[in-house]
Order: sequence, then C-alpha cells, then structure tokens
Amino acid sequence: MLFSRISRNLRGSFNSCRWFLSIGDHNHRFLSLHNFHSRGGDSTQQVMRSLIISKGLPALHSSRYLIHHQSSSIVEDEHDPFSLVADELSLLGNKLRAMVVAEVPKLASAAEYFFKIGVEGKRFRPTVLLLMSTALNLSIHEAPPPVEVGGTLTTDVRSRQQRIAEITEMIHVASLLHDDVLDDADSRRGIGSLNFVMGNKLAVLAGDFLLSRACVALASLKNTEVVSLLAKVVEHLVTGETMQMTTTSDQRCSMEYYMQKTYYKTASLISNSCKAIAILAGQTAEVAMLAFEYGKNLGLAFQLIDDVLDFTGTSASLGKGSLSDIRHGIVTAPILFAMEEFPQLRTIVDEGFENPANVDLALEYLGKSRGIQRTRELAVEHANLAAAAIDSLPESDDEDVRKSRKALIDLTHRVITRTK
Repeated sequence: MLFSRISRNLRGSFNSCRWFLSIGDHNHRFLSLHNFHSRGGDSTQQVMRSLIISKGLPALHSSRYLIHHQSSSIVEDEHDPFSLVADELSLLGNKLRAMVVAEVPKLASAAEYFFKIGVEGKRFRPTVLLLMSTALNLSIHEAPPPVEVGGTLTTDVRSRQQRIAEITEMIHVASLLHDDVLDDADSRRGIGSLNFVMGNKLAVLAGDFLLSRACVALASLKNTEVVSLLAKVVEHLVTGETMQMTTTSDQRCSMEYYMQKTYYKTASLISNSCKAIAILAGQTAEVAMLAFEYGKNLGLAFQLIDDVLDFTGTSASLGKGSLSDIRHGIVTAPILFAMEEFPQLRTIVDEGFENPANVDLALEYLGKSRGIQRTRELAVEHANLAAAAIDSLPESDDEDVRKSRKALIDLTHRVITRTK
C-alpha cells in the first residue's frame, strides 16, 4: 500500500494533545493530532501523528519524519529550491506581465503593480508548484488529453502545470490587493500598497481584473476538476476574510476557529494548486492527496511563522508594520497560546485593542508566556507533516525528481526559519 512506509518507528508519549479538524474539499477530511505541551525533555523526542482519512486509506505520520528542531541549524541544502526553477520563474514573470495588459492604461498599471521587476517577491508559490510538477513526474497509466494553452492545442503537461503556477500567483496577488483595502494598509513588500498609492477603488478593480484573468487562463485548461478546485479557493479566500471580520467572542478565542480561518485564507490556495498539478499530470487520487497535504501543511506553517514575526520582526524586514495584526484587533496563535497560560488575558482580548494600553498589556502577558515558542512548535509540526507527504510519494530513480523532492522538503525548513 502506498502509505505503508509512513507508520514506522513510533515512539514517545501522547499526553496533553489536541485535535484539529481541517476540511479541504468534499474529497478530503483530515484530523491532525498536535502535541503542544513540550514542557520537559528534548522536543525532538515529542511524537506527532496525523491521521489522514481519504477514500478509506489511513496513514500515520510518525516520529521518523520529525526532521525539524527549533535549535537545529543542520539541514541538507544541496539544491537551492529557487535556483532549480529560476529559468521558469523568469518566464513566468514575463507571462504574468503580458497577461495583465488591459485596454485602460490606468487599470493595466494597477494590475501590474506587484508583477513589476524588483517588487514581485520571491515567487514562493510558483516555486512550490514548479518543483511539485517535477516531483510528480512519475509514470502514469493514461496520458492526459490535449488542451488549448495560449491559443494552441498542446499535450505538454509541463505547460499546463506552468499555467497553474501563473493562475495561482494572480489569485494570490488579487487577494493581497483586496486585503490591503480591507486592512487600510499603507505598505506591502516594502513599498506603498496599491490602495495607498492609487486609491481603494482602483485597488479593488485591479484585484477583480486579476481574478478575471485567472479565470480565463483556468478555463483554457479545459479540466472541470481543476476549475472546481481553484474556484473553491476563491470561495475560501472570501470565507476566511469574512470569518476574520465577523467573529464572536468565543470564536475569536478559539484555536480551532483560528486554524480553520488560516486554512481558508492562506493554505487553501497552495494546497489545492498542488493537487491541481497532480491532476493535470494524470496522477492517482492518492498521489494527488499527498500533494494536497504538502501544500496544506506548508501553508499553515508559513502563516504560523508569519504570526510569530508580527511580534518579533521589524517593519523593515517584513515589509509591513510589526504588531500589525494585534493593532487591527486580529488575535493570532501566539496570543491564543498565551491566553491558555494567563486566562485573564481573555478580558483584554474581549475589550479589544483600540486602547494602546490593552496592546501593551497583551504584549506583557505574551512575553511572560510560551506563546511564541508554542506557535513555532506548531509550525514545526506542520512542516514535518509537509515533509512526510513528500517522503511518502512513490519512489523514483529519476535524478530531477529526487532533486525537486529534496528542494520541497528544504522549503519546509526555510518556512520555519525565515525572519521575513
């Protein structure tokens, strides 16, 4: 069985554990068991399991896959993930700039704002997807049907997967533009946010325009399952933002609610895009599920570290103001964990953070707690789950496949050790 390699060498204890339910789509439901206490002994000895239930196939991620440790700096780094796909990323950047050309110059200028050379970021999501494309370059029983890409009929799987990377980046940037309007942000990626430079109306329209371009590109793939996946992502982005804006007091202080919102806002896009890569390659449902699991857990780990950096980073390194979330009244994992140690913090959270004194009090409690440490530990657990998913893929002797898989695992380490 494909997953039989995962459930070996179990060790350690399962005390003080908590269950989280994350729902991907109608084909996936997974329960992740997280061990949060880690109060005594070496945290590398803490065992974390994840039970994945998909079409009746259970799997256990055991301590064999605990490759990350907070204090460890020893990581296999033979291949830089970004350099492996550097040429494709350059082509992708050019394609994206060409795809956002509009009849109205002002709209084109707005839509291209974060695709310009120098402010496009590291293209983290396209990098993941291009590496996943190579990592899943496995033998398949049936070749995918030809599709129209760029006006021509093609059976080139790689071209179709590159299109998913382009679509994913357009959806991501569109969500940033809309988020900055909702958050009244004045900076993004170290420069003025589009809404700050050109106004809210044009920023909203630019985001809508990018989503429409993404829809056109998605339709060109002529794959209804992939279209459904990416459409669900857009629904999740809206759902997650709405969950953040309209919380009850109990929801605001619930870790389960926070994790579900985080999946919708951050992890759904990369997880479903990874699954789309597998589907376009004609891979099995089991392989597609492993790709989904990698993206889901990588996305959750990424956001958890983002939450930590909001408290520990600087505005220069993050490209945004530190303490941004708490000043906007957004309660994230570090505060939620701190609240478990200091229940009186709940009163401050309920009062809100419009009063700067409440921000200072919350930070004081956070400083006395293990909130930052426990958030990092939870991020490490999700990073380990992502690495386990890659290690559970069918074996391959192809050198490029092996390199890409190592690079995907390396990305899980980079996510949890990043400082910006």
